[in-house]
Amino acid sequence: MSEKRYQVGAAIAEGVGYTIVENASLEGRNTFRVPARASLLIDVRRADALGELFGYAMLKSQPVLVLGEGSNILFTRDWPGVVLSIAALGIRELGDDGECTRIRVEAGENWNDFVRWSLARGYCGLENLVLIPGTVGAAPIQNIGAYGVEVGGFISEVEAWDRQSGQLVRLDRAQCAFAYRDSVFKHAPDRYIVTAVDFALPRRLDLQIDYVGVREELAALGVAAPNAPAVAEAIARIRTRKLPNPALVGNAGSFFKNPLVERGLADSLRQSHPLMPAWDGTGPLVKLSAAWLIESCGFKGLRQGDAAVSEQHALVLVNLGQATGMEIWSLAERIRAEVSSRFGVLLEAEPRIL
Repeated sequence: MSEKRYQVGAAIAEGVGYTIVENASLEGRNTFRVPARASLLIDVRRADALGELFGYAMLKSQPVLVLGEGSNILFTRDWPGVVLSIAALGIRELGDDGECTRIRVEAGENWNDFVRWSLARGYCGLENLVLIPGTVGAAPIQNIGAYGVEVGGFISEVEAWDRQSGQLVRLDRAQCAFAYRDSVFKHAPDRYIVTAVDFALPRRLDLQIDYVGVREELAALGVAAPNAPAVAEAIARIRTRKLPNPALVGNAGSFFKNPLVERGLADSLRQSHPLMPAWDGTGPLVKLSAAWLIESCGFKGLRQGDAAVSEQHALVLVNLGQATGMEIWSLAERIRAEVSSRFGVLLEAEPRIL
């Protein structure tokens, strides 16, 4: 579609590989299900449409937000500019080097569906990441992780539209700079738009089953010699019990990161609180359990209007009905202030707050 055929003020416009909607509701585009609107919403079904789109004045003059399924975002207001939703679909095997198969997945694919796809074809590695909401394109941005596994360990390359150079680029694992819930994409949200992800998945791998509760769940399932699908089933059962389903209760999963603190502070806290969970982190840092800190402050199950801390897991904030994003963020700030006051630890939000 040429610039001429896009009419300012039109309710809907179509182009080759994309659709544009004006004054669009975002309530169904975020898993908190909080109300928000965007001046323009563009669903992009083909990565090669981005060159045309970014040639338009509307994307040059307004702030641009890239949105997948909205499972890692909290809208506290309307978005004043353009929302780009990358909706490209497709999974294909690129080749096998004898150890791993390289698989290219378009950014709009549902993450959990892809995990199930990989397991059904005998691949290993992603079983611990089952049932995480969101799209494949969002996975490298946050370097999603669960039950002792991070997705960055299985990504070989990420394809992204580089707004700085105006072209599609490919970043290898080192260039992605993966860290705990972190990546180069998170630090440069206005530069890169993830369009596809290449995974390197083996058919044999030492399973990661030492995370608390996993072996016990496998035993409860009667699995003596676990394989990747069995581990996925065990973790799916644990997640279903512990975490509210975003299809039923608005939430974005874990709201706070597990904090990394200096060893001296961790040792001091453990002297006062011997039952406080703690694990060795990066270098001299120690990782603490944000859920334990929050629950110790008495917040688990607390309701503040329709914004609440889940009764299932203290790390999850939920929308029980009509909460706004600002009301959920107000509750989050209250939690952060109390944890900081009581333990001297500042919690960092995992979702992006807008």
